[in-house]
Amino acid sequence: MVGLMRHIERARNVTLPGGRLAFRLGEVPVGWVLPDLADELCALGCRRMDGAVVLDVPEALPGLARTLAAGQKFAWRDEAFDVRPDDGGEPLTTIDRGALPLFGIAAWGVHMNGLVQRPDGLHLWVARRSMTKPLDPGKLDHLVAGGISAGFSPMQTLIKEAAEEAGMPAALASQARHAGLICYDMLRAEGLRRDRLHCFDLLLPEDFVPRPMDGEVQNFALWPMADVLNTLRYSNDFKFNVNLVLIDLLLRLAYIDPAGEEGRALRSALTDQGELEIEFNKHKPG
Repeated sequence: MVGLMRHIERARNVTLPGGRLAFRLGEVPVGWVLPDLADELCALGCRRMDGAVVLDVPEALPGLARTLAAGQKFAWRDEAFDVRPDDGGEPLTTIDRGALPLFGIAAWGVHMNGLVQRPDGLHLWVARRSMTKPLDPGKLDHLVAGGISAGFSPMQTLIKEAAEEAGMPAALASQARHAGLICYDMLRAEGLRRDRLHCFDLLLPEDFVPRPMDGEVQNFALWPMADVLNTLRYSNDFKFNVNLVLIDLLLRLAYIDPAGEEGRALRSALTDQGELEIEFNKHKPG
């Protein structure tokens, strides 16, 4: 199938509630759970109220998740993520990363477009994910990307991931500029993904060469932007959410005509953020 819109449609393949019940911490909505899980949660101390499943003590959520992991309801990742209200407010508690799709809780992350301006045009550093990755092994990825662990800010996460994944000094990574937020709700094998991706751009010096540091990346390659666009248009080689961040970048840089029919449709789809009302596309890199 040819066409860039398919990437956005694939990443937004569910309309909530979609047969799920709202999951609340006290009075605050934070997720969505299937009826079978709702029954199990109520047997573990939650209660039903107004068609929702309610956990009255937010601090009990990490222990509740551990109990579910022991019952093989999800794969424990041993990495705590903040649990925020659906409107993106302050954290209420934490939960293991592996439990986020089970509870339909939003996961926050960072993606960085690592750009290089060469005499022959603008290029993008592209990573290939390790074949040992539990999700999307071997797919093409950003130079730097990762989930935001509990207690970290987007920039702190970016600097940490840049060092761990690409051997990038903090002084260089900290020059990245925030470009916007991309949100989607998606059904995948692991459950309901409700991802919120902070997108960054960084114009890198020509002499910077990333190095795989933590075993999560097979290799890096520097691609002309035209090759990035062709790969997006004619293949599914990039990791599913990387496609969305790159489409936004290509629109901002006018590799996709933002005023054309396709560009207008893509921009409308990308900026449909619902209640989050996030300001989008704050700048062009460089």
